[in-house]
Amino acid sequence: MTLTDLEAAVGADVRWADRVAAVAAVAAEHAARRDQEASFPVEALTELRRTRLLGLLVPREYGGLGGTVADLVEAGITLGRADTSVAMIFAMHCQQTEAVVRHGSARLRAELLPRIAAGQVYLASVTTEAGKGGHLLTSRAALATAGDELVIDRFAPIVTGGGHADGFLVTMLAPGAAGPGQVSLVYADRAQLDIRPSGEWQPLGMRASHSGALQLTGTVPAHHVIGEHGQFHTVAATVFGPLAHLGWSACWLGTAAGALSRVLKLLRSPQGRGGTDLSSELLLTRLSKVRQRLDTVHALLTRTQQTVQDGPDLSVPRVQLQLNALKITAAEMCHSAVDELVTAVGMRHGYLKNSPTRLEQALRDLRSAALNYGNDRLHLADGRLALLDPEVRFV
Repeated sequence: MTLTDLEAAVGADVRWADRVAAVAAVAAEHAARRDQEASFPVEALTELRRTRLLGLLVPREYGGLGGTVADLVEAGITLGRADTSVAMIFAMHCQQTEAVVRHGSARLRAELLPRIAAGQVYLASVTTEAGKGGHLLTSRAALATAGDELVIDRFAPIVTGGGHADGFLVTMLAPGAAGPGQVSLVYADRAQLDIRPSGEWQPLGMRASHSGALQLTGTVPAHHVIGEHGQFHTVAATVFGPLAHLGWSACWLGTAAGALSRVLKLLRSPQGRGGTDLSSELLLTRLSKVRQRLDTVHALLTRTQQTVQDGPDLSVPRVQLQLNALKITAAEMCHSAVDELVTAVGMRHGYLKNSPTRLEQALRDLRSAALNYGNDRLHLADGRLALLDPEVRFV
């Protein structure tokens, strides 16, 4: 289907928020089955393609929707209410897209961005590596050169949605790198790679993200390098880190907000009012604590979003501290909020898989938040950053 056909099918004047709502409805419809099967949400991806939401952050000059960071955050919250896996898949795709927009060569942008805008390319991220975990700024596998092409031979233990991706952004050591920190970011189209899955995907939560291990081998043109060779740290500081922490936090907040909303609707329904004492001080206190945590995350998310949009030097300590604080706070508070809800409504509606509150799935999905670029690692980095800002200045 061409871009013109897609515009005719969806409507050129359809607001991005309506497109997000359409994807969220499809995601919610299939969420339980995809979680049970630990299978990728192909229906939601099909809707992301049809609505052209994959091009949310693609500039209009390339046929995209020309969305903003604020649009990404709002979309993450909305999709998170429906299915955390779908929300994270989308947020990470947008992070990859923004890297191409801001750091790709003119030739790569011209070749790739119209395809993303048309819904033809869903991007996956290949940054994990055996022996280093999710440490973003180092690599062990090295790019080789063959004439005007780059040779990729890369194993990754976790690639979210990799089995269904149309293209990959891959971190590897730059050709001739003198150390593990001279990392390059390279785009590889699926057609340019031999892709071999490895192992089985049977996680506790985030089951529909289908983030299994992949072995990638192939060659790509030299102009597929994003940014300068060995300078991936620049892409990480300006795009990967900020958009990851904003996008992930939005998804987690949406998941917790959706859980609270479903609990409140149940409690206010005739069925809920008949079996629950709504004047219980213990229940009311727990609901208050949950709402307080979500409002705290929302306030920090909104403030950090504004910091990123204002465009200061994102590498200065106080900005890095705020970005890391957002991720850590969202991961901890969204999970604890849902855990509090489980206690508040008890075994029947808090612990059982078939409860309409879906707290059991939300709790499992949110358990991954603290592990997704580990909070311990960020605290260690923040300790060093705090020493560089003895005046304790805020953004």
